[in-house]
Amino acid sequence: MPYLDRVADVFVLNLGTRGVEDSENRMSPDWVAEINALLDEVESSSGPAALVTTATGKFFSTGVDLSWGADNLDQINRFIGTVQEMLVRFLTFPMQTVAAMQGHTYGGAAFFVMAHDHRIMRSDRGFLCFPGVNIGATYSPGTVDMVRARLAPHAFHEALTTGRRYGGGDAMALGLVDAVSTQERVRDDAIARAAALAGTRGEVLGEIKRTMYAGEVRSLLTPVAGVDEMEWVSN
Repeated sequence: MPYLDRVADVFVLNLGTRGVEDSENRMSPDWVAEINALLDEVESSSGPAALVTTATGKFFSTGVDLSWGADNLDQINRFIGTVQEMLVRFLTFPMQTVAAMQGHTYGGAAFFVMAHDHRIMRSDRGFLCFPGVNIGATYSPGTVDMVRARLAPHAFHEALTTGRRYGGGDAMALGLVDAVSTQERVRDDAIARAAALAGTRGEVLGEIKRTMYAGEVRSLLTPVAGVDEMEWVSN
């Protein structure tokens, strides 16, 4: 399950299990609950702070846990709601958030990183992908609205309608990520970026974000009904 480390003023949220190198870090109800518990811990701290989200090994995250969904069809809509509430929490978090994408970032995880303030991706390995069009899965209005707010119109259209897999260089060229780095540097570069902005932490920052993304927050918090077994993948 996810865990926290800390480097000076920067909390480092690792999406995998400590000691497990190549977990796919799939989103499930327990995973989301643990992320929220760790965010509670971060928010309970005092003083300058920022947050880096990362993982280890081949995967940042492969998105939602399809096998859990197949076994719990009656709970999918409720689960989508908890995921979208988590996205709102990152989107409006009262400190700077940086996603350090050291590996593959697919589906629901691609939306997850878009909820962060900054994104840094490896240039030499790993893909960022919104695969819905290729797997027969649509996207909820809230997640689409959030990505629209983050990207230039041409990047928004291409990323969501082609299902293209972007390496670090292509992702940066299109504006999907803010910077690229190497395997050895991606975590440290993200920590450096977060540390430089740790002094902005506070309720004023959170209020600015809530104002900036008020429409997207309303959209994400609107209940999603009638999602079938495939449609929930992208959320």
